[in-house]
Amino acid sequence: MALAQGQKTQIITVITDCLRSKFRNYRPESGNMPFHFRLLGKDRMALYSFIQSLNTTFGTSIFEPVAVTLATNHFEKAQSQYIVGKTIYEKTQQSIQQIINQISINGNPDKKKEVDLIRHSLTGKIAQLKTVKVDLFVENANGEQFLFDLKTAKSNISNFKDFKRTLLEWVGIALTQNSKANVHTLIAIPYNPYEPKPYERWTMKGMLDMKNELKVAEEFWNFLGGDGAYDDLLDCFEEAGIELRPEIDAYFGKFKSYS
Repeated sequence: MALAQGQKTQIITVITDCLRSKFRNYRPESGNMPFHFRLLGKDRMALYSFIQSLNTTFGTSIFEPVAVTLATNHFEKAQSQYIVGKTIYEKTQQSIQQIINQISINGNPDKKKEVDLIRHSLTGKIAQLKTVKVDLFVENANGEQFLFDLKTAKSNISNFKDFKRTLLEWVGIALTQNSKANVHTLIAIPYNPYEPKPYERWTMKGMLDMKNELKVAEEFWNFLGGDGAYDDLLDCFEEAGIELRPEIDAYFGKFKSYS
């Protein structure tokens, strides 16, 4: 077992608290769908609407605090919604744009070479730069930093150039503050929708360095919590679901009326 019982209890509490809060505050869409209601029932339609709403908040409400809990026993530092900084060298910005342009044309990303290019651009004027917060920041005992951007399992191709720019900007900002920092920036995807097949989202290829900029499902969770953490985490979700089942049934039972 990768997770201690205390960690499992904490994770289950995070999940159940999130769902209970959602039940207290959620209001199903009020649109009239008479054919759907009569075919499927209002309770099932309400459940579908609830799941869609939950998916939009799953990352910040569940995955991020769970990730911090997992990482606490294996890393010196673990924090969600981390601010990497607000300044960057102007030449570094230019270097990042050149990297993006080159990848867009040739489609051959190489994160190690890209970081080296950024390191060699740390001169000149410093500019202000507002970038997105890091979803998950962890640092090991050797000072090695890992900055994760948590994404949905099936992100659109149009977004990946922006994702890549964000990863490079995080490197540039971190190195502007400390040119000797050992920093890694990655996309994390909590689960593989194509399992048991490997995750091969074609929209990422040609923009992300799949080996050095992406961790999916087991690879991500086991990186944070140790071998077996992913399986233990699935058990936590199952236990939370069993605990919540009477509350879930009671909540959606209120919508069974067709009228």
